[in-house]
Amino acid sequence: MDNDLAKLLRSVIREELVPVNDRLERIEAEQTAQRQDVHELKQDVHELKQDVQELKQDVHELKQDVQELKQDVQVLQQDQGLIKRAVLETNERLINVESLLENQHRIIELLSVRSIEHEAQIKRIK
Repeated sequence: MDNDLAKLLRSVIREELVPVNDRLERIEAEQTAQRQDVHELKQDVHELKQDVQELKQDVHELKQDVQELKQDVQVLQQDQGLIKRAVLETNERLINVESLLENQHRIIELLSVRSIEHEAQIKRIK
């Protein structure tokens, strides 16, 4: 009878442990899924860190480009000032040349008139 009682006891324990085992299996499955989720999250975080690093590098390069552009603009502004000055000086020289040409034209006209008068006087003398 002890043997029958032991069998009965084992049978009852097995039946009682079935829901516990089922629950334990579900918990283990959930734990495995959570581990997988954590692993995926870690990969996502790693990718995000890489993206952030790339963005930082891009920002650094953009800052360098902006600095170079600022320097280029400064050089262009200086060159523009020099060009303006050269244009003004050229205009002044052109005005002077025009004035000289006008004076020379007047002198040539005056000399031309005198030359004609001298020729006329020479013809009268002959």
